[in-house]
Amino acid sequence: MEKLPEIANFLFEAGMLKRTPRSGYQFLGTGAESVAEHIFRTVYIGFVLGYLSEGIDKGRLLKLCLFHDLPEARTGDLNYVNKKYVKVDGEKTLKELTEQLPFGGELHALITEFEERKTPESRLARDADQLEMILALKECKDLGSKYADEWLDFALKRLETDEAKRLASVILETDSSLWWFSDKSDWWIKGR
Repeated sequence: MEKLPEIANFLFEAGMLKRTPRSGYQFLGTGAESVAEHIFRTVYIGFVLGYLSEGIDKGRLLKLCLFHDLPEARTGDLNYVNKKYVKVDGEKTLKELTEQLPFGGELHALITEFEERKTPESRLARDADQLEMILALKECKDLGSKYADEWLDFALKRLETDEAKRLASVILETDSSLWWFSDKSDWWIKGR
């Protein structure tokens, strides 16, 4: 059975991630990001980590990155302070999110694999998640946030794979605006 009404509901629910804020930025005092924006760059980082790694199922890695925060459409994004006081019933959330979908078993397995971090792909996906935060914090730092360095220290300590640690080292040494401002030619004056 296709279950098209359930699939339509799933797509509306996934769209909620565009409107679900990443709550930690309120403590940092700079920046704002939705969960969907975070997932978007996490998928790109997962692609890069898959490229840098050997023997990885790159398709599975990308799926883990794509769906890792899907339950936050229901629970919201709980930052580290929230998690001291609020307990999410992750299994209930995941069951209710996936049980009516024809592909729900696959989603359930992917999100569970991400959370358990037992496979090389899940550890890389977790690191992609952390590297996305590291990139955002580096951007905040380059714009003058005085709190970004302290946050960076904790995010760096959460990295597990050598590939992610090497990439993080280069990220920290790279000016976040270099990609677009490295050409110091007359183009910036004449526009051509």
